[in-house]
Amino acid sequence: MERVYTTPRIDKLGVRPGARVAIVGVPDADLRDELRARTHDLTEGAPLADTDIVIFGADSQPALGRLGELRTRIVPNGAIWVVSPKGKAATLRDVEVMAAARAVGLVDNKVASFSPTHTAMRLVIPVALRPSVHPAG
Repeated sequence: MERVYTTPRIDKLGVRPGARVAIVGVPDADLRDELRARTHDLTEGAPLADTDIVIFGADSQPALGRLGELRTRIVPNGAIWVVSPKGKAATLRDVEVMAAARAVGLVDNKVASFSPTHTAMRLVIPVALRPSVHPAG
């Protein structure tokens, strides 16, 4: 019997209430509705500075060239979710996404089913590369 997952997609993506989220190249009206129900800080296209989560649609290796630019727009503990076709329609392999991420100082740390046709891989700035915050004292 096939296992049925009931976790809402925006929970899988780690979208907290009030999070600053940007959608880049993901034409999914349902996703926009889900995000608007959770946060009012939603942009499309170029992410604002200090964005918590970027949901980035990529279907080719050249598209992954934007990762470096997107990295500069996220908060140190933020994430970029790379959304790409899965299964027989896949146009990117996980190892290609991982290599492009490493080239710009990002690492992958989670994969989630995004939709019946797409998968998502979370990329983050490694803890060792995040700016250190020194508590006042």
